[in-house]
Amino acid sequence: MAASTPATPIDRSRMPRVEIDTAALKANWRTLDALNVTGRTGAAVKADGYGLGAGRIAAALYEAGCRDFFVAWPEEGVALRESLDAAGVADATIYVLQGVWLPDVPACLAARLVPVLSSLAEIAAWCEGLERAGTKAPAALQLETGMNRLGLDAADLPIVRAAVAGGTLDVALVMSHLASADEETGQREEQRAVFLAMAEAFPGVPRSLANSSGSFLGPDFTFDLTRPGIALYGGRAGAPSEGRLKPVASLTAAVLQVRGARAGEAAGYGAAGRLSRDTRIATVGLGYADGYLRAASGAGVPLREMRPGATAFVAGHSVPVLGRVSMDMTLIDVTDVPAELVEPGTRVEFFGPNVAIDDVADAAGTIAYELLTGLGRRVERVWR
Repeated sequence: MAASTPATPIDRSRMPRVEIDTAALKANWRTLDALNVTGRTGAAVKADGYGLGAGRIAAALYEAGCRDFFVAWPEEGVALRESLDAAGVADATIYVLQGVWLPDVPACLAARLVPVLSSLAEIAAWCEGLERAGTKAPAALQLETGMNRLGLDAADLPIVRAAVAGGTLDVALVMSHLASADEETGQREEQRAVFLAMAEAFPGVPRSLANSSGSFLGPDFTFDLTRPGIALYGGRAGAPSEGRLKPVASLTAAVLQVRGARAGEAAGYGAAGRLSRDTRIATVGLGYADGYLRAASGAGVPLREMRPGATAFVAGHSVPVLGRVSMDMTLIDVTDVPAELVEPGTRVEFFGPNVAIDDVADAAGTIAYELLTGLGRRVERVWR
């Protein structure tokens, strides 16, 4: 058998990349922590740290002072525990928001995870798993307060209290989730009132209600532990957050080619980007396969009838996206940028310090969460 040939390194300088500013991440956590005068500030690192890398995100936040982390699935929790253990972090608490079923219990125990239980069936499964393992371990409870998503109802509480009184269930946290923390609908106050009434069934147990936007609502909502997510990563968290959070993720890609086109010609698929002037077009190696949404296109998608398309930033200039975003490429209009500043290899920012991620999300009719968690595998994660 012939000897294998060593892999030849590939030049990634033209590939899309997202640069992650850990100093900004830590600063955002400290900003949120300063708002919480009643308790601790945790961090949502589910969906692989909102697409950026949960292990590195959690390690940076631990350095800032965070000790409580939230993931969605047991598998995420196991991976995060392994990462933190490798970094020498032993005292972090990892909550699993979507609970556990009986087959998950051994792995959760081994990784020291705290499941968030949302139904009587989940509580029964957790307690049975503990009995089989001959051990005890804490769990959290999710209470249904008006979102109608996950959670125990008020009618379930007598059974849960009996399990606590009988010693089969150790409750370390009671929590619920605000559905409208960033909107003046009155729902958040209604949920808070329901939460307070239900939490009275567990006197002395720490309470958690506030997400990112809820963290800005003051001590009536922060309770003992907050669970910010998008705010940590620099996304908008309601009006009170404006100007107080730093951008953490910067998505850039390289120009592949610059070409001239005449007024009246078209750019991109479907001739959607009809040119109103002689135009210099830069083709950039980033597309919807990388997570840059087609809905952000400059033309040719339904949203353009209601709002402008996205912009990018290159060589100190804000420039519009032209035509439709395609799978691997996006066109931008660089007519107003000095020609010597844009050439193959020049990097273009699609969101970051100069292009707010929430502005791109608005152009695409979505939210910053989707842009971050949708970043593709081809996008290199670079830590600063």
